[in-house]
Amino acid sequence: MPRPTSPSRDTPLLTVTADTLVAVDFGPRKRSGPRPKGPYRRLLALPGARAFTAGNLVARLPMGMFGVSAVVMIAGTRGSYALAGAVTATGLAATAVVAPWTARLVDRYGQARVALPATVFAVLGSLALLLCVRHGAPDWTLFASYAATATTPNTGGMSRARWAHLLKGDAEALHTANSFEQAADELCFMLGPVLAAFLCGTFFPEAGTLTGAVLLLAGVLLFTAQRSTEPPAARRSSARSPLRSPGMRPLLAVCLATGAVFGSLEVVTLAFADERGHRAASGAVLALQAAGSCAAGLLYGAVRPAGPARSRLPWCLAAMAALMTLPLLATGLTGSLVLLAGALLVAGMATAPTMVTTMTLVQRCTPADRLNEGMTLAVTGLLGGIACGSATGGWTVEHVSAAAGYGVPVAAAAIALLVSLCTLVPFGSSNRFTDSLPTH
Repeated sequence: MPRPTSPSRDTPLLTVTADTLVAVDFGPRKRSGPRPKGPYRRLLALPGARAFTAGNLVARLPMGMFGVSAVVMIAGTRGSYALAGAVTATGLAATAVVAPWTARLVDRYGQARVALPATVFAVLGSLALLLCVRHGAPDWTLFASYAATATTPNTGGMSRARWAHLLKGDAEALHTANSFEQAADELCFMLGPVLAAFLCGTFFPEAGTLTGAVLLLAGVLLFTAQRSTEPPAARRSSARSPLRSPGMRPLLAVCLATGAVFGSLEVVTLAFADERGHRAASGAVLALQAAGSCAAGLLYGAVRPAGPARSRLPWCLAAMAALMTLPLLATGLTGSLVLLAGALLVAGMATAPTMVTTMTLVQRCTPADRLNEGMTLAVTGLLGGIACGSATGGWTVEHVSAAAGYGVPVAAAAIALLVSLCTLVPFGSSNRFTDSLPTH
């Protein structure tokens, strides 16, 4: 048998079996290079990204807690859901008015200088509400206290503004960042109500509001302490108001209709679960819708979608309108809460891609030095839509049926689709809304 002339391990061993030549290589195996990082790992590997993301998530979690906590706290001590609903509606209306002004100050003077004192004022409003409820203060004090929480800064918008500052010129990475932020929104609004209900039910009625206030202040403190990633302030901006930017108003109309989907879906689901005698399960059923959206958001951010964002938005809205028919069919044909939960899980998968694409277009329509204001206007549109959707869904449940109420989110999604087709899809060079929108 032939043998190698050198005992080196790098020399292959040759042998012959029958009429076949066999070669065996005893040389050391070379390891391939390190596996490339995924899009989210690359995103969080940026200097300072993990620190401000952690603080923002802590600050954002109470956004899903305050509404449920206030309703449980007020209704549990005053015995009136009508009063609780009126107080939270007042806070929502006040936020819609105050939030854009707060965001404008953030753009002009910086996140740290404005967001922190605004948060302190909002936390004092939450604590005042807690004390007024606990000590039996007159009803008008509840409205005044909860209205004071309207100064709460748009923490999600501030986080998106930081990503836009860090990722200038990298549209693909910014798409991943926007998807990550939308998934974080869904996660917080999925966990927030569950945590609030647990705290209020396990300890005392004010526990949810108190915990939310502490988390909000701690999160904003940690977030604003990360100065290296903060976008520069623009004290003397010459840019026009985002509301006057071409393409912004149609996007706000889309946000209004999309918010109506969310608001009606929540009220109708609560009513349907209560009608079936499973009120306690309503939170878990709604959480499945948020879970589907969260998963879809993360997947959407990991891929590179084809085509410009303004062309993708109608497709996302069409998918939302189509999938929102699933809860309507599940309740109308079967009346099963289990099937409804599965339908909401699937229907929720169109939410995050729609919101990511919408926020991407809002960012592109907004001047760079007024980005917080532009995104807060979009959130204000969503809040207005949520209020309208809640009222419409509640009226439909009361005057028709809970199952028929699922037609409201279908109609709202169809309206959003119609608005996008009429104003955002380019039909020609004369379209004044789309000519100014980037196509990348």
